[in-house]
This record gives sequence, structure tokens and C-alpha cells, in this order.
Amino acid sequence: MHAAEREKLILEAIGPTGFIAYRDLEQRLGASPATIRRDLSRLEDEGRIVRVHGGAKLAGRSDEQRLHLSGTPFDQAITQHLAQKQAIGRAAAALCEPGEGVMIDGGTTTLQMCPHLAGLDLQVLTNSLHIVNALLPQAGTRILVPSGSVFREQNIILAPAGEASMPRFHAPKLFMGAATVGPQGVMQQDVILVAAERRLIDRAEQVILLVDSSKFASSSGAIVCGLDEVDIVITDEGISGEMAAAVKAAGAELITC
Repeated sequence: MHAAEREKLILEAIGPTGFIAYRDLEQRLGASPATIRRDLSRLEDEGRIVRVHGGAKLAGRSDEQRLHLSGTPFDQAITQHLAQKQAIGRAAAALCEPGEGVMIDGGTTTLQMCPHLAGLDLQVLTNSLHIVNALLPQAGTRILVPSGSVFREQNIILAPAGEASMPRFHAPKLFMGAATVGPQGVMQQDVILVAAERRLIDRAEQVILLVDSSKFASSSGAIVCGLDEVDIVITDEGISGEMAAAVKAAGAELITC
């Protein structure tokens, strides 16, 4: 594929949302990372895109112009598979050690960890205002949040283009959710979330995925990471034998509850 064809495909991929993750570009273009970097450099030199942490966005487009996310709104998602999410949250909280620092990504399943963290005196970095509110009554829990814009559908704080928005924070564990999970990896329905979650993954020693078994039913979306980047998957007993085997084959520990 010629450079001009790749550049056309890059701009088409960025167009719908204003952002594309590097991982998605590698899959779409079938080119090496070095080739993609050169293509992006040319487009940036021409003033057509801006390279940001985790991907690229259209030049001249402010993140403030796009304060909405794709996917199911939080208020609707919180009512779905609630019993399974509560069991998963309890199992995830049991992995936390007293006094340690952890990162908890926003989501309806990760939120279920919060009641079980009281008394552990954790330091928690989270982008979720729901999680902040749930942790505030816990006097011993220290809470950190990034800077950025509030996306109301999920009530989370995101700054898609801003590495500087994240505190200088490194944690033994990152607890995160997903829109869907398949053999291709962990996926979200919005590329803005992909960039934000990649920044969290880069700061974690261990990635722990919290998803109820319904999330394994489909495998479409923007890829956040491969299953081989996940250390532990916590789900309910509804996970299929095929997906359980795929998780274990990728080297992740599988916890069902």
C-alpha cells in the first residue's frame, strides 16, 4: 500500500470521532509501527493531524467540542447484571493490600469494589466521580483524580489528548472494566476511552479486568489491549468454556465468582 493510500485511510479512520488509537491503526493498515509513525509525522507536518499519547487526533479540533461518549449511559448500565457485578467487585477488592496505591477505572462493575475497600487505607487514583462519591465517606481512603473534562454519560473525567492531565502516579494494580472482551482483546466502544485507559495501563504493574460474563457475548469495538496484557480476569460463572480457555491461553489468571 502506497503512503498516499495509507494517509487517506488514516484520515478516514480519525474522521468519525476525531481520534484514532495506534493499535487500531496497526490493525487497519497492516503496516509496521515505524511506517505508521512516518505517515503520522507527514500528516502532522502538513497540519492535518496532531499526534497525542496513544494515537492521533484531527488538527484544530478541541476536545471540549466532543463532550459525549459512545456506549450505554451509566444510569442504564448500572442496573444490568447487578448481582454478578457486586460479586465481581467483592472479589476484586479482596485483592487489595492494606495501605497500597491502586487505580480504579470508571465503570459500573469497578464501582462495586468501593464498599469493600473501607478500612484498607488505600490511595486510589480514579477518573470516576461515582467512585469518588462512594469512597468519600471512608476516612482512611485517599483519593486522587486527573484533570480534564467531565463526560456526563459515564460521569468520568477524561482529557484524551493530555498526558499532563494524569498525576505522577504508579500503582501495583489497575482495576478496569470493558465494553466487550473477545479473543482480539479488551475493547471499548469509544476511542476516547481507549486513550485514557492506555495511560492507566502504562502506570500499572498488574492489570485486573472486571467484567460480567455478558461482556464476552460480542467482540466489537476499539481495542484497548490484548488479553496477553491482562494479568487477572474476574468474571462470573456464566463465562463460556471457549472464552475461559482463551483467557488462560493468553497467560491471564481467571477468577470466577
